[in-house]
Amino acid sequence: MTDFLDFIDLCEAQLKLSAVREGEHVAVVSRGDERLDYADAFMAAARRLGASTYQVRLPSGGAGGSLTALQVGATPLSGNPAAVEALKQSDLLIDLVFLLFSPEQMAIQATGTRILSVVEPVEVLRAMFPTPGQRERIDHGVELLRRASTLRVTSPAGTDVTYRLNTFPVVPEYGFNDRPGEWDHWPSGFLFTGGDEDGVDGTVVIAPGDIVFPFNDYVRTPITLTIEHGRIVDIRGELDALLLREYMASFGDPDAYGISHIGWGMHEKARRTSLAVDFKGIGMEARATYGNVLFSTGPNGELGGSNHTACHVDVPLHGCSLFLDEEPVIIDGDIVVPEMRAVR
Repeated sequence: MTDFLDFIDLCEAQLKLSAVREGEHVAVVSRGDERLDYADAFMAAARRLGASTYQVRLPSGGAGGSLTALQVGATPLSGNPAAVEALKQSDLLIDLVFLLFSPEQMAIQATGTRILSVVEPVEVLRAMFPTPGQRERIDHGVELLRRASTLRVTSPAGTDVTYRLNTFPVVPEYGFNDRPGEWDHWPSGFLFTGGDEDGVDGTVVIAPGDIVFPFNDYVRTPITLTIEHGRIVDIRGELDALLLREYMASFGDPDAYGISHIGWGMHEKARRTSLAVDFKGIGMEARATYGNVLFSTGPNGELGGSNHTACHVDVPLHGCSLFLDEEPVIIDGDIVVPEMRAVR
């Protein structure tokens, strides 16, 4: 009971950051028996703050598979317009299902509802609670990225890829959400955008020690991706490259090879080693690691793009350098812009 009360306190602190106030409506969407303790804790915390609250509990099974598989877009809300309409009535939706990249999420956001996804284990939520000054540092990065026309990533392993930036917005992830009509994720702590759909060219080398999600494992042999006009046209290497090639081909979808978002991690408490010592959840800690470059393939609908493939691959690249209009932001995995640096 003490642990549950502590979790309610943690959820209350999160809801305060997410600007929940008296008279607001906080909804929780869950599936089957998954995370019912999360639902209870968030609803108890919302009531403490004077908000009204309700839960939409969807049946197990159906669309939207295992979170670790991360085949995005299809969710338990698919084909359930009544549930979607109920969730649209909320000011804040706590998403315990992981609706990311789904048309249902976008429809809910379009009404002004703010959405906060929460699917990681409690110990990760606690360890990566948003830190003081984190939002200000992320916002400085947002402004730099919004003004840039090109983003280039290089690495000692051989990465040299350039993104033209003319089309898509810049998205911050603070780890809380006080912005109407927006989505965020607790835990988080990074920012991203997308290159023009035909405007990403070069080479990405996924080096030993980098992580491929949804494989949820560290790469042991280099994977060399050749990218032309926003598409992967070649995947070279040994065992790890073979696995990635076969995984992407299994979708039978040309859009699986499209390039999705690009950004960098800003959370000074996140550990790249977390996957090696105690892997749970979907790996947000590794994605948000301070100074990593998060390279992604597949859907870009979250940014307003046309790619809606179910094949989504995230790769936090370590030890890279990142430049905006050839001005350095990250050098060899260390953030060098003074306004974005954190005490680690």
